[in-house]
Amino acid sequence: MLAKYFRAFGDPTRVRILQLVAESERSVGELVTATGQPQPKISNHLACLRWCGFVASRREHRHVYYSIADPRVVELLDLALALLKDNAEHVACCTVLEGEGR
Repeated sequence: MLAKYFRAFGDPTRVRILQLVAESERSVGELVTATGQPQPKISNHLACLRWCGFVASRREHRHVYYSIADPRVVELLDLALALLKDNAEHVACCTVLEGEGR
């Protein structure tokens, strides 16, 4: 189950969405613009992130806004970035992980 949980971090678009909503609450349209991805793809990623408890949503008229559901998600991202900073060269060279998360 833990491996499945971490798969949410295995997709670059989902990670970018998490980084963006960690900065501030964002609408779907704002996330589409910021990522350059089509709206249906962003909506699918948001549904996954919401279902797994990474993001929360609120509706305001016709717009839905997303934010981080639990501050520990930001802590987890920060910890991962700190670990990556120390090991980026090794991660970049890892052939086992090549192609995963695409």
